Amino acid sequence: MKKTSISVLFDMICDGDENMMEFLSNYAIFFGIWILIIAIIAICKWNRPMLGLLFPEKKQAIRHFCIGTLLGFGTNAFCVIMSVILGDIKLTYGGFRPEIIIIFMIAVFIQSGAEEITDRMYLYSKLRRRYVSPLVAFLVNAVTFTLMHKGNDGFTPVAGMQIFAIAVLFSEFMYWYDGLWISMAFHAAWNFTQSIFFGLPNSGIVSSYSVFRLDAASAENGLFYNVGFGVEGSVGALLLISAIAVWVFIRNRGKEERNDIWRPFEAAVVQESDGESFPPASNG
Repeated sequence: MKKTSISVLFDMICDGDENMMEFLSNYAIFFGIWILIIAIIAICKWNRPMLGLLFPEKKQAIRHFCIGTLLGFGTNAFCVIMSVILGDIKLTYGGFRPEIIIIFMIAVFIQSGAEEITDRMYLYSKLRRRYVSPLVAFLVNAVTFTLMHKGNDGFTPVAGMQIFAIAVLFSEFMYWYDGLWISMAFHAAWNFTQSIFFGLPNSGIVSSYSVFRLDAASAENGLFYNVGFGVEGSVGALLLISAIAVWVFIRNRGKEERNDIWRPFEAAVVQESDGESFPPASNG
């Protein structure tokens, strides 16, 4: 059977490692979600204000990407290092291959970004348009994000609470910082650090390639580590993410939404329609 050009490319990248090929393929599939969501938004003009979240001013996008990357790497690395210090896990150096690292960075960003444009750019924004209170968007978004991960191997109630907490944090980034790129970068950096850099389970999934390798046989449940779900299933990670979310809330309490994408669009539509009301939120 003749191989496609994509199959040949994956063979070159993975050196025949079928597990690595499967891992990358599963992540690459998420690019279809990017295409689908962006198409849904672009086709319906009532949704188009959301595109401004994905394509903000260049300096803002770069700044937010850097902030999110540092936060994602820092929080996850802290949990992993604490797990090593407390003796819950042992890591060994597995090797550094720059070309593979770059490929995995892209693949992880595609996967993580797909979840963010679905949950934070689309679902969150639609809820913000429909309901006056931002609490609705925060809670519905967080519950949806948690349920999306419920079927992953090793999922526990603690893991669910940690995922819920990080979804709330990402919604805070959206509300107070106009920070879709903060959320995307944080999400991708967290997953990459955990799975590709340290070689730990990422939502129960283990990569066949990582810079460091976990001695799974000696791993134990601890404050910052869960054997089945990685650091995401730990009480320590839950407390850390919750503390950051509380700090962001306290720091910004009383401030208005950073960028109400619907307000100028609504005003323009009302003016264009010579006084007719804004189309119902169910359109599109």
